Amino acid sequence: QVQLAESGGGSVEAGGSLILSCSASGFTSSFGCMGWFRQAPGKEREGVAVEDSDATETYGDSVKGRFTIAEDSAKNIIYLHMNDLKPEDTGVYYCAARQSYGCYEVSWIPDYWGQGVLVTVSS
Repeated sequence: QVQLAESGGGSVEAGGSLILSCSASGFTSSFGCMGWFRQAPGKEREGVAVEDSDATETYGDSVKGRFTIAEDSAKNIIYLHMNDLKPEDTGVYYCAARQSYGCYEVSWIPDYWGQGVLVTVSS
């Protein structure tokens, strides 16, 4: 059974940085796509960043230039480096993965989800 486990959430002041990690287990091959979604209080879940197996990275407009996704495909681990955080970045961040490749939009549909980690950015 595939499991995704996030870590690294927490509280930070505006302008600060955090790194989220996601480790996958129960899958012996590399995923086609791995990425991150988030859900702010009272809002729908939205795509943040995704990396395809061909190393193409795609970011949501609100995080471009501030967030960077990194992947260790051999270990099925992905990271989300978040810089210059803003209060509107507050929310629960979810790691996600898909076996098939071809993820070039942040609205991609995953096969698997993590439980989520809370990120709180104070002004």
